[in-house]
Amino acid sequence: MHAPPPPIGKSETLIPGLRRVIAPNASPMTYWGTNTYLLGNGSGLCIIDPGPESSAHLGALLDAIGTAQVSHIVVTHSHLDHSPLAARLSALTGAPVIGYGPYDAGRSPIMQQLIDAGLDSGGEGLDRTFTPDLTVKDGEIIRGSDWNMRVLHTPGHLGNHICLRWNDAIFTGDHVMGWSSSLVSPPDGDLTDFMKSCQKLTKHKVDQFLPGHGPPVTNPAARLEWLIGHRLAREAQILAALSSQAKGLTLTALTRMVYDDTPTHLHMAAARNVLAHLVDLSGRNMAGFSQPIREETLFRVI
Repeated sequence: MHAPPPPIGKSETLIPGLRRVIAPNASPMTYWGTNTYLLGNGSGLCIIDPGPESSAHLGALLDAIGTAQVSHIVVTHSHLDHSPLAARLSALTGAPVIGYGPYDAGRSPIMQQLIDAGLDSGGEGLDRTFTPDLTVKDGEIIRGSDWNMRVLHTPGHLGNHICLRWNDAIFTGDHVMGWSSSLVSPPDGDLTDFMKSCQKLTKHKVDQFLPGHGPPVTNPAARLEWLIGHRLAREAQILAALSSQAKGLTLTALTRMVYDDTPTHLHMAAARNVLAHLVDLSGRNMAGFSQPIREETLFRVI
């Protein structure tokens, strides 16, 4: 995707009752920047994903809010590009911060085992200070003055990740985006959970996905089909590469083989995706490795 960037820091109406303000944090991982959504017509706005700690973005949001009342601040997950501004915005508006839980909520047992064995953070930057005022669970309805959203717990990108169904649209955070596949980076990201969450979203027949970065996804079913197929194809590549080396491969060597068409400066992020597949395959008794995971650790087909 190479769509021209919309205005950064300006309120745009996407559809009636929904506006977007893009944060000034463009990068290869965030595309144009974080999408902060303003849902509602003024009597009780919901701010979805306030974004990174940025005074400029806070000012842009306050300009967009104007004299309206903010009744809810909802965070899809606690990475540093989505949740940190929630606390300052809450202090200024009086609205409670709502989320699935703190940064480690929803973490799978296998990811906790990897952390206990010494695996570092997934690299995207956890907001370890994030503590919502109100926690929500899967299936719960968040009710506003002129809007309702159903919470869909969708761990995978992060354990506390939620999507939010609003009418015929779903706010998908970083789980589904149109310009890139979501990074799943252990021990923060869990590919086994990610695939289950993708299947969960296929049960919701909606007109569009509203992601945390980039433009709306206007063919949600096709995008989910591509994401699932992309992960299965990558899994097949990894298994083929491992099968070619009976002694096993290090993560670096395996990444070079699987991502041979990817620029080397992106291999660090690619390696985290490969590791996510290896952990998933290990859980399914298809690959094995010893812990703790180090640079010289060998991964093998079982």
